Amino acid sequence: MGSYALPRSGVRRSIRVLLLALVVGVLGTATALIAPPGAHAAESTLGAAAAQSGRYFGTAIASGRLSDSTYTSIAGREFNMVTAENEMKIDATEPQRGQFNFSSADRVYNWAVQNGKQVRGHTLAWHSQQPGWMQSLSGSALRQAMIDHINGVMAHYKGKIVQWDVVNEAFADGSSGARRDSNLQRSGNDWIEVAFRTARAADPSAKLCYNDYNVENWTWAKTQAMYNMVRDFKQRGVPIDCVGFQSHFNSGSPYNSNFRTTLQNFAALGVDVAITELDIQGSPASTYANVTNDCLAVSRCLGITVWGVRDSDSWRSEQTPLLFNNDGSKKAAYTAVLDALNGGDSSEPPADGGQIKGVGSGRCLDVPDASTSDGTQLQLWDCHSGTNQQWAATDAGELRVYGDKCLDAAGTGNGSKVQIYSCWGGDNQKWRLNSDGSVVGVQSGLCLDAVGNGTANGTLIQLYTCSNGSNQRWTRT
Repeated sequence: MGSYALPRSGVRRSIRVLLLALVVGVLGTATALIAPPGAHAAESTLGAAAAQSGRYFGTAIASGRLSDSTYTSIAGREFNMVTAENEMKIDATEPQRGQFNFSSADRVYNWAVQNGKQVRGHTLAWHSQQPGWMQSLSGSALRQAMIDHINGVMAHYKGKIVQWDVVNEAFADGSSGARRDSNLQRSGNDWIEVAFRTARAADPSAKLCYNDYNVENWTWAKTQAMYNMVRDFKQRGVPIDCVGFQSHFNSGSPYNSNFRTTLQNFAALGVDVAITELDIQGSPASTYANVTNDCLAVSRCLGITVWGVRDSDSWRSEQTPLLFNNDGSKKAAYTAVLDALNGGDSSEPPADGGQIKGVGSGRCLDVPDASTSDGTQLQLWDCHSGTNQQWAATDAGELRVYGDKCLDAAGTGNGSKVQIYSCWGGDNQKWRLNSDGSVVGVQSGLCLDAVGNGTANGTLIQLYTCSNGSNQRWTRT
């Protein structure tokens, strides 16, 4: 968590998604690929519900709030993972060079362990919240100070911390895809690699994570830059075990339905993923459920951490972004998350076909004149029982008609034609069906869209930037 320059370039990039195997579910529901088995009874707390699928549901804890009985009662009851909000950062743990102070950090750690929780370490190398002595260093002196800091902190907690955010927020906002210009970056481009190699030697048992914000949207340059770094590290044997997505969603940096694609693409590189600092402006129940189901759908998603307990504990309290109100009462978002963790609204893809109906039009996704020709653009048409309106979801992420023709995107930009084409396994034929009713192209990150908000027979279907309009929402009938 840091101070955020809200967003990034709105320019979409045409990225070919690698190594993807998505499972889609019934339109209008949130599909959990790794959902708690039906044999489990529904759990009544977030941590217990998450544990059914081998995950955790955690929170950030501030040592100064541990004397608040409402705060500790909720935290003790609901969560099974703890991250120290500020107490393990550089300025807190090494206020003077070579003089470590773990009093506040240990208070958080000890409370967590005494209450049966695991602990994530946050964070070892970061451009922000450096003590003054570190801010004044540069070059090789700074590099050595970073190494010494990592060794000192990890030695104190060796064998006790399950995950460490080794490096935090090293990439720049915006469309450049560049590294952030920081004193650490100026010490040499290999500083991140050095930090991870140092951390592995210091505590071989801890999972080592890279953590950042505004990297949830697959199409953004910052996300792609982080992906390229992780891919390079894995190829060269740099010891990185996991990637943390802070997930501070708000009006400037909103949740996008391609977040699941992002998580899956990173997991395909051979790293675990985690949602590390979740808060959502206004705490909408549907978005909280979507994020939860995104984690559940990715087998390598370790778990979710919300950044604070109640709204009054949030670093963005004015945005009311958490699961509990100031008085400790549960919000609708809490119930939505608990239901998702307990396996609510999850189902397997239907084996047979079904109609896909536009919410705004009431008309069905239709192949004009029952054509079977490759390249035929889809349209809206009055719903009927014809085979040209029967769409079957496959566990490869396809939507098939006639058995061997796939819903196919002819491009990756706004206005690209959506057509039928012989199924061949390409990412332009993979779709994700979301709980808000949107249908998102895996390759493009754009939504299935009725052109011009049209509702009439013959309205053509295209790809377009997701807006949650009724012309982009669909149900299965």
